[in-house]
Amino acid sequence: MAGDQSRNRSRRRAAPVPNLPKRSDQRKFLPEVQGLRAVAVLMVVAYHVWFGRISGGVDVFLLISSFLLTGQFTRKLENGRALELFKYWAHLFKRLLPLIAVTLLLTLLGTYLFLPETRWTGTLGQTWASLFYYQNWFLAAESVDYYATDHSAASPLQHFWSLSIQGQIFILWPLIFAVGAMIARAGKLRIRAVLLYLFGAVFAVSLVFSIITTNTNQAFAYFDTRTRLWEFALGSMLALILPYLDFKRSTRIVFGWLGVVAMLTCGMILQVGQQFPGYMALWPTLAAAFVIVAGFTDSKFGADRFLSWKPLVRLGDSSYALYLFHWPLLVFFLVDTGRDHAGAVAGTVIIAISLVAAFLATKFIDTPIRRSKWIEQKRRRAILTIAVCIALVAAPLSVWQLRIHADELALQAQDEAAQSEVFRNYPGALALQPGFVDAADPDLPLRPALTALDKQWVTFGKACEGSLAPADGTLTDNCVQTELTQKPKKTIVVVGDSHAQQLSGALNEVARKNNWQVVALLLGGCDFGAENVSSGRGEECVDFNKSALDYVLKLKPDAVLTLATKSVADSPEEHVPAGYESAVRSIASEGIDVLGVRDNPRFVANMASCVAQSSSEDCAVQQASHLAASNPAESLNQIDGAHMIDLTDQLCKDGVCSPVVGNVLVYLDQNHLTWDFAKTMAPALGERIAAATGWDVK
Repeated sequence: MAGDQSRNRSRRRAAPVPNLPKRSDQRKFLPEVQGLRAVAVLMVVAYHVWFGRISGGVDVFLLISSFLLTGQFTRKLENGRALELFKYWAHLFKRLLPLIAVTLLLTLLGTYLFLPETRWTGTLGQTWASLFYYQNWFLAAESVDYYATDHSAASPLQHFWSLSIQGQIFILWPLIFAVGAMIARAGKLRIRAVLLYLFGAVFAVSLVFSIITTNTNQAFAYFDTRTRLWEFALGSMLALILPYLDFKRSTRIVFGWLGVVAMLTCGMILQVGQQFPGYMALWPTLAAAFVIVAGFTDSKFGADRFLSWKPLVRLGDSSYALYLFHWPLLVFFLVDTGRDHAGAVAGTVIIAISLVAAFLATKFIDTPIRRSKWIEQKRRRAILTIAVCIALVAAPLSVWQLRIHADELALQAQDEAAQSEVFRNYPGALALQPGFVDAADPDLPLRPALTALDKQWVTFGKACEGSLAPADGTLTDNCVQTELTQKPKKTIVVVGDSHAQQLSGALNEVARKNNWQVVALLLGGCDFGAENVSSGRGEECVDFNKSALDYVLKLKPDAVLTLATKSVADSPEEHVPAGYESAVRSIASEGIDVLGVRDNPRFVANMASCVAQSSSEDCAVQQASHLAASNPAESLNQIDGAHMIDLTDQLCKDGVCSPVVGNVLVYLDQNHLTWDFAKTMAPALGERIAAATGWDVK
């Protein structure tokens, strides 16, 4: 009886596996999978460096990771061995973090040497995100954040998004195996079947979620862990069913080459960056699955013969380091040379340097630590290795951030200590006034600090409340106000996009001196008055404008301040947004003054970065090439109650628009004014409001 029970337990512990020689599930080392990994990383590197595209190779990496992990854990469970999760995690991250630490340290050095100060803060934040495996969520949030600084500039750490997702999976997947083991024991079920159900459920739910999210918000979905779970689940299911797949050798030869060709052509045919993940990512993942199913064919015509080529397998050993190193090298080269792509010759050099660096790092850093018997003897030594890697990055990173913060506090202290000196040293727009005498101390730093531009967006500090709170839920997240003023002399509503928001930096200064209440209805990227879904932010913008107009007509403020024109980057083209005149007429007909301010120049290049890398004189532009010859909104002054205000003379003098005026940085990016500069425009704005409306303005 005892013997029978033992045999029964043995049968429950291990599912019957067919005796299929030389299959992927029965060999400890899979050279064709290692070669597949090498092909995937070469695709990633070549597409990035030479073609400026995304290949789909990362998706192959994700599938291979889960395939190998699942095979490892399933064998443990079927053989009755403990999972030892903490030991696994300690061993895994002890192996992964050394090369990550090296990459991050070198990237910090490259950031200091090659990137403008305007990008330091963002890169430092991404360094923390990369070190602790949440870079994908960092990038996901930035992808849908209209106010994230300079979307056009690639980060030297952007490629860590996929490593972050993998790190999260390396935590989650073993937990799923632990749950599966408990279910199998409790229900006396075969572990392989239980796992197949679990990963099948993850695959189905995640794929549906991925398709829906990719269709509705692709930029966020691309970095979302949840939209990628199915790719890992597919690799796990493949590992679980592989022992039961029995195809003829000729069929497997076809599978192998079909998979290789599909992998290599994916990035050429599909716009991976704009279409993935969703169902499109089935292309590279199923291609990799075909190669794995083909396995070892022992045929000179098989794809495995190519994938098992020793140089390719050796490259597979260094694929992790190659992936880590190539992207920062490419970004620093592009920034240093001012190019938008590397080109054939320079790209080849970048790839060659990346290959050599990857080989050396693997040989002298990764392999010794991974194979160290001393570290493996005790778990605490692995944990110590992890801690050392984290500390090596965290120490200089923290010091750098503290230094930046200290510099910002020093400027703030100067403000509080002597406003008169601030006014003298940082006159901003006042320096453009006739008769201005520059009395600033020489060699002063610019304001704001180039490392603090993310703090230069105008904020109001309070959500709309009381009688100012919108009844329409559409505006709940878009309505802000200055501190509630007791018996305000005037109430002004600012309506519009981020440019209207930045103009509020000047308006709020005027309001503070005159006891005005300011309310702002803001939606970045949405032109006020837009009535067509093809403009601004589409339907969201149309709904916002309708609700904003209803809010204004119900509140009946003394005036509405809006942006009256829209300029085009590096072009004299400038126009009144479609629907704006109609909105102005609707508001003015209710006896509400409309203050329509002309737009500022816009640029293709980041003006703050230009100043950081060059001089303000070199970055200055001609007004005639960035704004229309006259204000396109001038004709709207014929509408009773409409007042078109032109502040161009606060930005440009004698036909030249400089990115630094009165020792103050004018632009925080390609087109938005800094809050510090907007404040210096307050006197001119107050005077022009008074002249237009007849109000008594201090």
